[in-house]
Amino acid sequence: MTAKSASKQSLSTINARLIETFLEMMAVERAAAASTLKNYGRDLERFAGFALTRGETLETAGAEDIAAWLVVLEADGIGASTAALKVSALRQFFQFLYAEGARADDPSAIIERPKTRRPLPKVLTSQEVEALFEAAAKTKGAAGLRLMAMLEIIYAAGLRVSELVALPLAAIRRGERMVLVRGKGGKERMAPLTQRAIDAAGAYLKQRKEFLPKKNAGAASPWLFPSRGKSGHISAARFAQLLKGLAVIAGIEPSRVSPHVLRHAFATHLLEGGVDLRSLQQMLGHADITTTEIYTHIAQDRLKDLVFSKHPLAKKQEKGD
Repeated sequence: MTAKSASKQSLSTINARLIETFLEMMAVERAAAASTLKNYGRDLERFAGFALTRGETLETAGAEDIAAWLVVLEADGIGASTAALKVSALRQFFQFLYAEGARADDPSAIIERPKTRRPLPKVLTSQEVEALFEAAAKTKGAAGLRLMAMLEIIYAAGLRVSELVALPLAAIRRGERMVLVRGKGGKERMAPLTQRAIDAAGAYLKQRKEFLPKKNAGAASPWLFPSRGKSGHISAARFAQLLKGLAVIAGIEPSRVSPHVLRHAFATHLLEGGVDLRSLQQMLGHADITTTEIYTHIAQDRLKDLVFSKHPLAKKQEKGD
């Protein structure tokens, strides 16, 4: 074995020891899953191998080595989302080395996380939403009234389906245009209702007794939308199933319609109508406004499509082509 190969083997041993120590900490102190440990170990080993080609170990590699590795990943066709996960592994690793005194600095601190664009949520046009309402109006009897009330409320207030099906009977109060919603983490918020939603709820409440358990028909139920199932209220899966049926009647591809798509439609249509982002955040019950900002991208993309398809100059250019 030559002195050069012996030196390289020694450096590899140093890297392996550091990675092993880090993974042990992740397993014991942070209870990391086996798959996470495997992925972190693989990414750290690959970066360590790259650093060795530049004459560095994990103890000496700098920010420029990390940046160079990201360039290589990009050249290899690694997507931004995957690269961001690898950077996250490096950050945690170097933060650990710094905290343990194995390094005097954290070279990952000045490395920006590769920017990823969240996939835009599916959304329906206002015309397609109205088509769903028209389809719901064709459903007769108490089932039709319940379906219409649920559809009007979820779209009017932008509710999560879990929030809709678990609405207490007390959430809808006569004469009030607000509904009390219990969202994620048990946080409560007031969401506005349209007159159409109020009217639909009123018509449904007259037939609500039809959905109470037969054996306890006279007993009170705390739910706005009771059912005979185990939970005592209609399930999210059942409402999603009913929406698919409405989509078929409305001539909309069922795969494009779900309770969450209605929530996306609510948010997008409000933004297009001029509602400010902070108000929309409150109505949706988002803890962080960055979650709400995704809808600005949808609205902007739809605006571009509108300009390109409806603007007279765009049409004139199309004819010229």
